[in-house]
Amino acid sequence: MKETKEKFRCPWCLKFEQYIQYHDEEWGVQVHDDRVHFEFLTLEGAQAGLSWSIILKKREGYRKAFADFDPAKVARFSEKKLEKILLDPGIVRNRLKVFAAVNNAKRFIEVQKEFGSFDNYIWGFVKGKPIVNKWKDLAQVPATTKESDALSKDLIKRGFKFVGSTVIYAHMQACGLVNDHLVDCWRYRV
Repeated sequence: MKETKEKFRCPWCLKFEQYIQYHDEEWGVQVHDDRVHFEFLTLEGAQAGLSWSIILKKREGYRKAFADFDPAKVARFSEKKLEKILLDPGIVRNRLKVFAAVNNAKRFIEVQKEFGSFDNYIWGFVKGKPIVNKWKDLAQVPATTKESDALSKDLIKRGFKFVGSTVIYAHMQACGLVNDHLVDCWRYRV
């Protein structure tokens, strides 16, 4: 009989199955799709002050409420539409965060026009290739870096909301601009 060895994963994801699936299939995978970047910017902005598990559980609600994260559609949402979204229990009903999503969609489109894509813009902050860290323990993983500070500062200058350095570092981790899987994690690859 063959013995099966359990995969070692980053300990932050072991709370529930959806978290494990997110860790195994998405977190740290390089993103080059503008819609996915907009999705994560929206979700991470909604997460500010909350846990990622709350947002992850409401992800489908966000997809429905925010036009499958199509920035062109979200940028055209009216105040009436936003008031309706604020009644939806499938999302975090924070007025500032909901209205920020529309503002950020408009800013996102401006960045796309200036750089050809949001992807071109954001990857420029890591010189086009992921920063590969070699953390052995979760306590070593920073909440911000000089790169997230620079990107956050530039996004704020461009008028984005809920894009502080901690939120932006989470975006960089999620979208593979930074590899913060622990070195023992099966998802860590150099």
